Amino acid sequence: MGFCDGRVVIVTGAGRGLGRAHALAYAAAGARVLVNDLGASSDGSEPGAADAATAVVDEIVAGGGSAAVNHADVADWDQAGAMVGQAIDTWGRLDTLVCNAGFLRDRMLVNMSEQEWDAVVRVHLKGHFVPARHAVAHWRERQKASGGDTPAARIVNTSSGAGLMGSIGQGNYVAAKAAIAALTIQQAAEWGRYGVLANAIAPDARTRMTAVIPGYPEQPDDGWDPKAPGNVSPLVVWLGSADCDVSGRVFECTGGQLNVCDGWQHGPVVSVGERAMTVAEAAALARLSVEAEEPPAPVYGTR
Repeated sequence: MGFCDGRVVIVTGAGRGLGRAHALAYAAAGARVLVNDLGASSDGSEPGAADAATAVVDEIVAGGGSAAVNHADVADWDQAGAMVGQAIDTWGRLDTLVCNAGFLRDRMLVNMSEQEWDAVVRVHLKGHFVPARHAVAHWRERQKASGGDTPAARIVNTSSGAGLMGSIGQGNYVAAKAAIAALTIQQAAEWGRYGVLANAIAPDARTRMTAVIPGYPEQPDDGWDPKAPGNVSPLVVWLGSADCDVSGRVFECTGGQLNVCDGWQHGPVVSVGERAMTVAEAAALARLSVEAEEPPAPVYGTR
């Protein structure tokens, strides 16, 4: 028995890298998988001749699994709605949505164009909200139609260490991935009533996107590869399963290890009492509060 026997799962950006690994892992765990991939290059330009999503579906089917191809632009409202509809029409329902699609257009903020900002924020942030918005409509209707029987619905979002800590030269990506972490918390708070558990991962794995990072570990010729995308997928499969019992959390994951990440917390409160503070007092209190708190993790690229 697999962790996801009979579950219907959408994985976006599943033609390569992490998404491909997730799709294969879900299929191995017994799920029926809608493999979404627009086919774009790592910077979001027009797709090439190769159909990566079909290759993944063929691999799943050859292994005895059930899968179908989808080429939707996940940040397009109508296309994302049709993607959710395809899963429901094909298998009768949707149980898990894994949002993974994205690309990079890296540049220092001082040189970044409006188009570079908009494109990256659109595919990552809007590309997480829109499919989830269509999915939760289905789960809400399922709950109503069943007379209150709550579905075991799951959302797995993809944030990044860059979004949690910052990363020099990736301001558009950092902003989008930080927003995805916050969106996950919001989804968990608002959609739990419909049976939705929402969590996010901040993976560290070798993909087309990490290939541009100077000094990123190369794939070893043999033996253990801690940066293989498939090392992240077991956590993603569990988060998307009915067995998952956590919500609103973000997990860093790489190799054979993972850790939960805390979000913003209320730091030490300092006060002048029940009166308005002066500018000088505000400066002194701000410094006191900062000094009493642990410093934030360093931004990637500043160490």
